[in-house]
Amino acid sequence: MTQLLLPLWSNGGEEFPHALFEQVRDELVREFGGLTAYTRTPASGLWQKKDGLTVRDEIIVYEVMVKDLDEDWWRNYRKKLEQRFGQDELVIRAQEARLL
Repeated sequence: MTQLLLPLWSNGGEEFPHALFEQVRDELVREFGGLTAYTRTPASGLWQKKDGLTVRDEIIVYEVMVKDLDEDWWRNYRKKLEQRFGQDELVIRAQEARLL
């Protein structure tokens, strides 16, 4: 299972357009055949920067089930998304999932 944590707001405080998330959704569905989007209640995150400033962010999560993890594909896709969303770093994480 691979999860993408996507910010709802730019670093400047502007809300990202819905079309940006639709583009990511469409790309992932085309590449992997489907996804689950956790969009109803954005998750809130807090982290402290090196200068002591606390940063707050709201995110949505896209989750894709993959049989084999192509780390190079995901690394390249993360870089594209970082440019698209104007972020220094986006989180894409992979976890092993066992169907019971």
